[in-house]
Amino acid sequence: MLAYCNLYQCIIPVLVPHFNVGNGNLKLFYCSLGCSPEIHVTGVPANRNPGVWCERMGGMTQMPLVAAIALIVAAVLFVVGIITLIVGFATHRVSVESPLADDDDNDDLSDDTATLLSMLPGASVVVDEHDEVVRCNPAAYRLGVVSDDAIAQQQVLDAIHEARKSGGKRQFDLTTDTPERYVVAQNKGDHVATQSVHRPNWLKVTVGRINEQFVIVLITDVSDVIRFAQVRDSFITNVSEQLLGPTEALAKLADSLESGNLDEQQVAADARQVRSSCSKLNHMVSDLLLLIRAQEPITPSSANRLNVMEQLRATAARLEPQAAEAGVQLNIKGDDDLVINGEADQIDSAVTKLIENAIGYSKENGVVSVSASKDKDGDRAVIRVIDQGTGIAKKDQARIFERFYRGVEQSNRTADGVGLGLAIVKHVALTHHGDVTVWSAPGQGSTFSLTLPLAQ
Repeated sequence: MLAYCNLYQCIIPVLVPHFNVGNGNLKLFYCSLGCSPEIHVTGVPANRNPGVWCERMGGMTQMPLVAAIALIVAAVLFVVGIITLIVGFATHRVSVESPLADDDDNDDLSDDTATLLSMLPGASVVVDEHDEVVRCNPAAYRLGVVSDDAIAQQQVLDAIHEARKSGGKRQFDLTTDTPERYVVAQNKGDHVATQSVHRPNWLKVTVGRINEQFVIVLITDVSDVIRFAQVRDSFITNVSEQLLGPTEALAKLADSLESGNLDEQQVAADARQVRSSCSKLNHMVSDLLLLIRAQEPITPSSANRLNVMEQLRATAARLEPQAAEAGVQLNIKGDDDLVINGEADQIDSAVTKLIENAIGYSKENGVVSVSASKDKDGDRAVIRVIDQGTGIAKKDQARIFERFYRGVEQSNRTADGVGLGLAIVKHVALTHHGDVTVWSAPGQGSTFSLTLPLAQ
């Protein structure tokens, strides 16, 4: 307050210079050395006409009484306004710079701790002595550890209680599910897939006590590492199984030749088995190479614009002899103006796999229809391959796009497959920013829809 009083004393003499106002025998005087007005009763100055006089700097000037009072009132109000503004500004600074004086201060983390938590690469959660979440990053919600601002996993809650009671840290593995509201499709085509695919989260959790009040939960998501290991192990297992057939057939033929007791019929049978195994092995290697190429996303450009119907007609023409041999009619129709961005070889491979599957599972004299049209929004091309074959059981539909997966019911025309065809279709769709879906019912056939964005 001393500073504001001094400031007041400095402003008054400047805004209201040393002067007296008199009316008859009343004089108002502001002292240049003080803060308060002084009232003086004076007589009418000598040899002056009665009226209103202002004395300033030793001189006397006549002034109307109303004007003099108005001047003083205006000056006083101006000074009061300036002081109010300064006090308000200073009060605001104090409120901003000073800690809040309420009980919530004791419930918050220190700035250093909060800064450190924000720098951690994984998810983190801080709970208080009532197990209420006081700080949490979005990843903890997405991973299913926190829900509605509370710990959602009992195993984590038990570890919090132990750490609070005994100190130290607790480390353990945890498997959770991502809540459905946090599963976000990358584009319109991904929506169907996200509703049917279940992907757990594999987490490594560390729980420790910060102080008497707070316990921290640190979460490291190792799901990608686990999934990669699973895919790797599954791939090695499946490829090994596919290689066993050809090697066994070759070994059997070699035994027959080495025995010296050559039975022409047996040798011919072994040779046919070797040829079949080699054909299957060649098929697998070709599919693996296609699968490897269908990994990198396609970048749209003027150099990779494709007319959809031209591509479909070229693929169908190449597969026409195969369809004729199976006694299946192949029909192609669609919109000639559909253009997409894509790699011609990959699109050809995906459509080939769909048509080959349709031919393979169709009955003799069946019809396979291939069409292309815009989706209902008009910004995506939909390639449909429809057959009237045996159909796909409901239990198999969720897995048919997995690598090396083969359903129980196989025809003679599909026996040489290794279960990579639809996996290739899925990866081609993903690299072209699209998706693939299936509708099927046993005895009613199947419809596969490959949806791809139109070129802009």
